[in-house]
Amino acid sequence: MENMVHVFLMGKMYEVPSSLTIMKAIEYAGYQLIRGCGCRNGFCGACATVYRIKGDPELKACLACQTKVEDNMYIAMLPGFPLVKQIYDIEKVRPDETIMMQLYPEIYSCIGCNACTKACPQGLNVMQYIAYAQRGEYEKCAEESFDCVMCGICSSRCPAGISHPQVAMLARRLNGKYIAPKSQHLADRVQEIKEGKFEGMIEDLMGKPLSEIQELYNTREIEK
Repeated sequence: MENMVHVFLMGKMYEVPSSLTIMKAIEYAGYQLIRGCGCRNGFCGACATVYRIKGDPELKACLACQTKVEDNMYIAMLPGFPLVKQIYDIEKVRPDETIMMQLYPEIYSCIGCNACTKACPQGLNVMQYIAYAQRGEYEKCAEESFDCVMCGICSSRCPAGISHPQVAMLARRLNGKYIAPKSQHLADRVQEIKEGKFEGMIEDLMGKPLSEIQELYNTREIEK
């Protein structure tokens, strides 16, 4: 028999296989997760979770989809964090230092505590990419934050109230729009899509059984 562990979900104890992630353990216990979860038709980064192991006072944060259960784990799923998402027109903003001051001035209140970096489940150097944003180094900020999944755990620990994921998103958009070299083959493909070149192919795929689509995906040619 598979090794079983005890976990506490919504304040109630369940016995689940030790091989499961928190996400799968919640479903094993009978809960259905759909709303907001990337692997359940939502968006990646939505399964932010806090937990504590019995006997250990440290409160830990993670993503439920990539963290395995442990014995005597007390688990609480987190709702979306109230991140500040400023509205702007990417065609009108410019990649200079003033844009961050206008849209996200709280980044200049960073006290360097590094709580954001310690909390990141992706292991990103969050405080560093905020420092790049402060200096207007958007290319570096975009690269440092590239693997951010917008879970918001970093912001939940920030005493300055910085919306780190939204700052990073703005930096990546500025980098893609104004700084990074233009990709001609991408522009060509976008134009082909607008012209309807792939509509017949898409309709053909939609008519195929799932098994055939999976086979096509697994044997596809990957550009090197």
